[in-house]
Amino acid sequence: MTLIKSISGIRGTIGGKQGENLTPLDAVMYAAAYGVYIKKQRNKENYRVVVGRDARISGEMIQQLVMNTLVGLGIHVIDLGLSTTPTVEMAVTLEHADGGIILTASHNPKQWNALKLLDHNGEFLNAKAGQQILDLAASGDIIFSEVDELGRITVNDAYIDMHIDEILDLPLVNKDAIDKANFRVVVDGVNSTGGIAVPLLLEALGVHAVKLFCEPTGHFPHNPEPLKEHLTDLMEKVVAEKADFGIVVDPDVDRLAFVDENGEMFGEEYTLVAVADYVLKHKKGNTVSNMSSSRALRDVTEKHGGKYTASAVGEVNVVQMMKDTNAVIGGEGNGGIIYPELHYGRDSLVGIALFLSHLAESNVSVSELRKGYPAYFSSKKKIQLTPELDVDKILQTMEAKYASEEINTIDGVKIDFPENWVHLRKSNTEPIVRIYTEARSQQEADMLADRFIAEIESIANS
Repeated sequence: MTLIKSISGIRGTIGGKQGENLTPLDAVMYAAAYGVYIKKQRNKENYRVVVGRDARISGEMIQQLVMNTLVGLGIHVIDLGLSTTPTVEMAVTLEHADGGIILTASHNPKQWNALKLLDHNGEFLNAKAGQQILDLAASGDIIFSEVDELGRITVNDAYIDMHIDEILDLPLVNKDAIDKANFRVVVDGVNSTGGIAVPLLLEALGVHAVKLFCEPTGHFPHNPEPLKEHLTDLMEKVVAEKADFGIVVDPDVDRLAFVDENGEMFGEEYTLVAVADYVLKHKKGNTVSNMSSSRALRDVTEKHGGKYTASAVGEVNVVQMMKDTNAVIGGEGNGGIIYPELHYGRDSLVGIALFLSHLAESNVSVSELRKGYPAYFSSKKKIQLTPELDVDKILQTMEAKYASEEINTIDGVKIDFPENWVHLRKSNTEPIVRIYTEARSQQEADMLADRFIAEIESIANS
């Protein structure tokens, strides 16, 4: 059981002891700290915060605790109920709210939940703001409002529809071409809010959706991280239905992956590559992804005459780099699409609409589309943290050992070899060390990851 208190938010497992897991007391404490932080940022009479959640089992309990804590601070709450992370982000700006909270543990299993915290732009808080909230929670310096100054809760369940309307209005979403293509698509909503939002979007675009695990019960039918080893049912369903392709999202709908018409993975790294290719065909510009993402985005960007930049891992870092470089498209290799013409947040829904537009205009199958991109293969492995594992020592040792190679240390240690690369970093959201590799074959990528796992274990035991 775990409670991770970081600048990225508060994430933990439900139940157990306060301070060691995400208990009701912890949810109230950090919601209160966030509320005080919001009030310190903007000197005004009325404060408003948008709150939404994915469908995980603990969501309703945590949401009630969080919302009523904010009410106790005199903050008005717009309750979106079951929603998606990008929908909450957009609702913050559309409501001109002071912030937002999304209750989701993203791709983590059902026993996890988290408070993801947004600023008044509907964007994730930066490191400085996150630290201020952690400090407020630790200090206990929180004063609640008197009875005549309590906030109130207003329910608004229209925002998924409004989010879709905003996507349909984007110039690069080619509704006519998508409608004429008469696509048939299988949707794996992992029994969360993607099962609500994705079919609604597809219906609005004239796509026939075959639903798989689209009941928002919170009982995830498989590991909710959208990786190949978890998607056997979707892959088989696409073939059985003779569908054009399959779509899978994570529980809060900010990660997106595709399965081609043959039931093969398109590759979550290539979600961003394909969408960026489409956007750059219509609008010249720069791109950004994090340093754990595929080289293929760099290749596609340079093909279109743009400049590619790598950021530190984490959505807030990608967004800042996109702003700094005026990027027209960006995101993360885990299937996260950030399209600033809509908003600065990972958004599977806009990713689906842009991918469908690309596919319709290209008039090729999904497998043929994939063959048109540089062939890189990735391996994503992890090592569980233990008290005896000194991550800083390991990273310093690796940096020194491979000093003759191209080294990047803005986030862990990334070692760029001529034909492949490895990125070693401590996770912000789980008690693990991540080992990412990329090479020209799957075997080479896996072998490179296994080699570095063995080296880490050797250093740890020395």
